[in-house]
Amino acid sequence: MKQILSILLLLILVSCANVEVTETPVVVNTKVIPTSTSLPPTPFPSITSTIETPCDPFSVDFCITEGHFILQRPIHPPANILVDATYGYGSTTNGTREPHHGVEFPNKSGTPVYAAAAGTVLFAGPDKEAIYCPWENFYGNLVVIEHDQLFTLYAHLSKIDVEEGQKVFAGDKIAEVGRTGVAIGSHLHFEVRRGDAEDYFATQNPELWLAPAIDGDGNLFGTLMISVVDQDRQLLKYAEFTIKYYSNQSKPPIKSYYGTTYSSDMLNRDTRSAIVPVPFGGPVDENAALGELPAGHYRIAIERNGQVYERWVEVESGKLTQVVFVVK
Repeated sequence: MKQILSILLLLILVSCANVEVTETPVVVNTKVIPTSTSLPPTPFPSITSTIETPCDPFSVDFCITEGHFILQRPIHPPANILVDATYGYGSTTNGTREPHHGVEFPNKSGTPVYAAAAGTVLFAGPDKEAIYCPWENFYGNLVVIEHDQLFTLYAHLSKIDVEEGQKVFAGDKIAEVGRTGVAIGSHLHFEVRRGDAEDYFATQNPELWLAPAIDGDGNLFGTLMISVVDQDRQLLKYAEFTIKYYSNQSKPPIKSYYGTTYSSDMLNRDTRSAIVPVPFGGPVDENAALGELPAGHYRIAIERNGQVYERWVEVESGKLTQVVFVVK
């Protein structure tokens, strides 16, 4: 009996003892950009879109899906990770430039550039020959990475840290920002191409592929994808839009965005495929998209042939809002 009491007393003492517990941080957001290249490599995800609930954007005001944000941002904090909104994909800067086939990340020379996904380096060096665009030395120092029929291009680099044939993983440092080639000021020019890396018209809007950035309050931005089509559901080659952001529909707008749909040259692409397939029989392509939008209410106005078409939509944190305008 004494032996049993001793054992019980020992168990009580152990259970009351102070045990030091070391907590392990848990990453709850799988889209957070890693800050170290020592993370275990992960395979490049298959190119398929995810739709939580089947939604027909032709019969409702808008659809919200998980989008297709499978690429990490090629610039990491504390450097600027946001896209230059003044010169977006497809922009011609009021007709003064060639249509923009990528997006810009303004940063000082020497800022590290990272692989957006796992893949194989297809090209690394100066673009002395007109292979990836119609002009020689347009991109300057260039890196092209292949990701199973998807390609990412990193241009105007000051330094290249990889070589052709090298395997890289998402988050690996591959280069440094510069202003080589046709560049005004130091920045990273970033492109996404699908199907054929050397096809200048095989580009996709990177803002529909890049993982949403985090705003100043720690929330993920949302992305808006707009399709302006005619009665035959064919993308129109020019329309003007105004987008106003509201925290509440009863209050004045907080911010306004102005622009046009992609230029006609950007729609002459045979290798382009839809970002978001829809369940009613046909893919819906886009001719305008805006990323890095705070969650909230948005009013979109499309002007075409003297008529204005308006729509209220919602943008959610970390998701894609898809809206289709059928105009005359």
